[in-house]
Amino acid sequence: MIEDSATQWINTLMDAMGAPGAGLAIALENLFPPLPSEVILPLAGFASSTGDMNLIAALVWTTIGSVVGALALYGVGAVLGRDRTVAIATKLPFVKVSDIEKTEAWFQRHGTKAIFFGRMVPIFRSLISVPAGIERMRLSVFLGLTTLGSAIWNTVFVLSGYLLGENWEDVTGYVSMYSKAVLIAAVLAVLLFVAIRIFRPGRGRRRGTGAESPRPQRLPARQGR
Repeated sequence: MIEDSATQWINTLMDAMGAPGAGLAIALENLFPPLPSEVILPLAGFASSTGDMNLIAALVWTTIGSVVGALALYGVGAVLGRDRTVAIATKLPFVKVSDIEKTEAWFQRHGTKAIFFGRMVPIFRSLISVPAGIERMRLSVFLGLTTLGSAIWNTVFVLSGYLLGENWEDVTGYVSMYSKAVLIAAVLAVLLFVAIRIFRPGRGRRRGTGAESPRPQRLPARQGR
């Protein structure tokens, strides 16, 4: 029911604005993931196949929309900053400062690959922009990788809708299965993380939590000669 309403709204937006409407819908999809890109992109392709929208314009505007939405989330991460992120994380159950530090180290090593390939993974394609902002990834690098990754993702699904024509909805079924698989994997990863913390509670204390340091041993008193 929600997906049908979203499809109707997206269709109305595209009818009113054309290719820029598809771009606006994709920008909003980055900020509000319940809006399904697997509906927006093939529908834009179908509209192109009927002549209601120019195919190149659909590809360009949806990519622009992806970049604009990602840039907004990058800004959220930049405003949030590391200190606030750590402060929030330390209030969450089972999360330690060491987890944040490991994530930072990982992002510093693999951040460029994460931004590029993350644009092709449902759910994470939006969220990956936030840590990039927190880590203040160089903006030119972020924009370049986001544009390239988004262009690939968008092109695949816009062309699918274009080639399938009236059967464009077949694409949404496959992408929906892909999205559910990613969501299940993410949930299992979180459950595994929580289970490890429950059954191995002594590993990795938080900094500043009052962990006792070993007391200095007293040196034996010198004996008089």
